[in-house]
Amino acid sequence: MAQKKASPKSAPRPEGKDLSPVVAENLRHLRAARGLSLEKLAVLSGVSRAMLGQIELGKSTPTINVLWKIARALDVTFSSLIQAKAAPGTLVLRERGAKILTSADGSFRSRALFPFGSPRRSELYELRLAAGKTEEAEAHAPGTLENLVVTRGSMRVRVPDGVHELATGDAILFLADVPHAYENPHAEEAVMILAMTYRDVQS
Repeated sequence: MAQKKASPKSAPRPEGKDLSPVVAENLRHLRAARGLSLEKLAVLSGVSRAMLGQIELGKSTPTINVLWKIARALDVTFSSLIQAKAAPGTLVLRERGAKILTSADGSFRSRALFPFGSPRRSELYELRLAAGKTEEAEAHAPGTLENLVVTRGSMRVRVPDGVHELATGDAILFLADVPHAYENPHAEEAVMILAMTYRDVQS
């Protein structure tokens, strides 16, 4: 589905279930637990106080990069910000009700493939990168590993030790505690499955 291009500073329209209330509650809890003011968190994360305030009020849906900056500043896993209470037992995660986060221009989409109930050491995502687009990723927490497999199309991953070309079926494992990028110079969308593993789990 085509998406209207947004300015870099604007949050995208949320898809699937709205994450704004969940992120708002988790951010307030995590910030209070660490004794951080909005001003202090703004300094640590590089996200403006105004934006943090809007997120805590549930009035703004943050982009993927903004959430990564906040998670890094709070020293928590990504899922700690987007998790909601999960019911016990077997869970079926329907695609139509998925929680989807996008980049500011909508060219990069991330769908969680796991339930949000508690902090976890591993997370699984489906990633989609539009043709001709690049997604720059912030350095994650120290020791974070990304294991990525391309399920459709082809793309490349740029890390400090070089650029790695990946075709359908190819996989890559790399340390993601440094800036890295996903690049799709081709004419079709690239679809990937990402398994992310953290060194430690904090909440």
